[in-house]
Amino acid sequence: MTMTQMETTVHYDNGYEEVYMTQEEEWDRDMLLDPAWEQQQRKTFTAWCNSHLRKAGTQIENIEEDFRNGLKLMLLLEVISGERLPKPDRGKMRFHKIANVNKALDYITSKGVKLVSIGAEEIVDGNVKMTLGMIWTIILRFAIQDISVEETSAKEGLLLWCQRKTAPYRNVNVQNFHVSWKDGLAFCALIHRHRPDLLDYSKLNKDDPLGNLNLAFDIAEKHLDIPKMLDAEDIINTPKPDERAIMTYMSCFYHAFAGAEQAETAANRICKVLGVNQENEKMMEEYERLASELLEWIRRTTPWLENRTPEKTMAEMQRKLEDFRDYRRQHKPPKVQEKCQLEINFNTLQTKLRISNRPAFMPSEGKMVSVSHTSKRSFIFNGWLKKIFAQILDRTQKKLKYTKSKELVLSLKDYETATLTEIRAMLRKHEAFESDLAAHQDRVEQIAAIAQELNELDYHDVASVNMRCQSICDLWDKLGTLTQKRREALERTDKLLETIDQLFLEFAKRSAPFNNWMEGAMEDLQDMFIVHTIEEVQSLIAAHEQFKATLPEADAERQAILGIHNEVQKISQSYGIKANILNPYSTITTEELLNKWDKVKKLVPQRDSALQEEMARQHSHERLRRQFAAQANLIGPWIQTRMEEIGRCSLAIGGTLEDQMTQLKQCEHVIVAYKPNIDKLEGDHQLIQESLVFDNKHTNYSMEHLRVGWELLLTTIARTINEIETHILTRDAKGISQQQMNEFRSSFNHFDRKKNGAMETDDFRACLISMGYDLGEVEFARIMMLVDPSATGLVSFQSFIDFMTRETADTDTAEQVVASFRILATDKPYILVEELRRELPPEQAEYCISRMPPYKGHGAPPGALDYTAFSTALYGESDL
Repeated sequence: MTMTQMETTVHYDNGYEEVYMTQEEEWDRDMLLDPAWEQQQRKTFTAWCNSHLRKAGTQIENIEEDFRNGLKLMLLLEVISGERLPKPDRGKMRFHKIANVNKALDYITSKGVKLVSIGAEEIVDGNVKMTLGMIWTIILRFAIQDISVEETSAKEGLLLWCQRKTAPYRNVNVQNFHVSWKDGLAFCALIHRHRPDLLDYSKLNKDDPLGNLNLAFDIAEKHLDIPKMLDAEDIINTPKPDERAIMTYMSCFYHAFAGAEQAETAANRICKVLGVNQENEKMMEEYERLASELLEWIRRTTPWLENRTPEKTMAEMQRKLEDFRDYRRQHKPPKVQEKCQLEINFNTLQTKLRISNRPAFMPSEGKMVSVSHTSKRSFIFNGWLKKIFAQILDRTQKKLKYTKSKELVLSLKDYETATLTEIRAMLRKHEAFESDLAAHQDRVEQIAAIAQELNELDYHDVASVNMRCQSICDLWDKLGTLTQKRREALERTDKLLETIDQLFLEFAKRSAPFNNWMEGAMEDLQDMFIVHTIEEVQSLIAAHEQFKATLPEADAERQAILGIHNEVQKISQSYGIKANILNPYSTITTEELLNKWDKVKKLVPQRDSALQEEMARQHSHERLRRQFAAQANLIGPWIQTRMEEIGRCSLAIGGTLEDQMTQLKQCEHVIVAYKPNIDKLEGDHQLIQESLVFDNKHTNYSMEHLRVGWELLLTTIARTINEIETHILTRDAKGISQQQMNEFRSSFNHFDRKKNGAMETDDFRACLISMGYDLGEVEFARIMMLVDPSATGLVSFQSFIDFMTRETADTDTAEQVVASFRILATDKPYILVEELRRELPPEQAEYCISRMPPYKGHGAPPGALDYTAFSTALYGESDL
């Protein structure tokens, strides 16, 4: 076989491809390796193979001869892989050897390695180049491929490891796997870095490469169990030592030192895990204590807020309202702050547990402080008190007046024996009575309506009111029935009646409406008015002025009615009629009309005075409204502006999280300093309530709304600061750079289309696709279970950050902690007390000893501890 250039290419199914090529000038025309390189590869590969074959009690002498029958080649693969290969053919014929070698090559291929230009026939024929190439392929696959530092390839990772370990040493500059190793200092630096007790690097001589190499090889063989794979003379006398030989040698050093580093890493990991667990337990105990105190206060306060029993007097209602004001100003605000701090502590604890891959904290039964209904109850209680209080002011006992019962008169049958004149008089008197009865219909309806309202308001003396109302309604129905029957009887005899006293009839017809008008006027003038604005008082004053304008006309009607009475008296005297004759058509007397008219004239100026006093009171109320509104209209937008600043700061992506924290702390300082303005507004609000002012057209802000807004502002700034602290904690724990955090925030803000702080499912899918995720339905469903376990259809920024960091971050797991303990226990399924105290710091060691359960397996000495159960319990996968 001839070619101008030869390369051995090893392909791996994991996507990496490494090509180790030797340029054309490094090979001769007959496809022979450089003799010095071939010699170095023979020694190195032979020593490497024997370091594994001796575990099976055998070795090789000649690498191209001893692998020809394939038996030791299959044995080598079984030793280094720990797996069983197919049973070899024991025959000595050529095809038996080829079959065995093919079984070995097939096994290598099954491990994801594609062999190029290496066949079983060449190995059986003893082709040294193919044999060395095959062994190099095995070394790459089983000794070098798994070496990776910072996501580099195997060769680059091994070189980077060597560079880092030797960087602090003078006169050492590892740049490759050939000339950088000729003076022996790099070998000595590696040994001194991990085992300073084996050599004194300061005593090495740079000009004695032979001595340095022999010292390093001897120490490695004697103390590190690394066989001597090269002779110092071979390296020194070769201008460029063989790269594969040096890489093979270095892989043995890497694996030899990895065990020591692994033990140290395991101890550090355990200390870190235990420290986090102890801190979390302290936070859990503190939460339980604070939650118990807050829930006990809520339990004591809730029955008082839910009490809806109305008080019977104005003083009792005012005292109840004052008690509620004290609760709202003095008792509730500190408890709101305690609840906010408790929520912050709970969120911080859950974040730390999630970051450290621990199960979520579930408080003891009955100690979970959720969104409290205390604020809602207090708001309902406040509205109820105001309503009852206003109703007590609005509802007063009004005078219930009715004319003398006519039941007996209506029941008489005097018309049977009366004269024609008397019958006509009876008929006209009955008409006057019906007119009077109709005038009282509205009053009866008003009485029934007031009784219904008093029933709905649960008035304390509602029984007597209902009894009186029922009595009036029954009498009214009976009067209606009797009136109808008497009308029918009088109409039957009406044809027989021809004369009637027109004057009495006219007096009755005019005096009854006038009497009703005066009674209505007296009721209106004495009626208690409830007004809330200057305009309402002005409306009452205007109506009162209109009423006064009708008084001259009413006085004229009064004089006309008195004139009718005087005419009756004159006629009676002229025709001998007795002066004390009674008007058969009306019970209203002139004395009654005069008394009522005098009372109306006295009530008019009293009404004027009352309206003027109310106007002055409403002007005072208006000043209080404007004073409150002036402050409220400043405080309301101020609170909204601070809320917007907090929102902009929490969504900002231009600076660092520490910058955001600084801005939020400054904002928090400004908010705290603004508290005196809220207190002053509370004082103005108290003056308004004490003045019984319940509305304010000069502002859209109520004290309750501003109070809720202020509490929300305090809660929002505290929660936002806590969120930034959580982001900083997440960033530091996950190793996220500020640039990555800004990129995550920028992506989240872009796809948060509704700007409500959460992405919907479709937006989240679009975000992942934009970031390069190839999502199928099953994979996307898995991701949604992680970021939205409650299936709300929304993905918060914290869940988004947790997902983005969880995919790449190196988080501790229960399996990693178990593996770390197994290293400290030297592969035993249990660990002893003295081993814990020897490997861990005192505090962490005693923590493990006090909480680790005894090992229950067979063959364990007394005092053995079960580190597997302890580790899984840390992550909530089992119970101790």
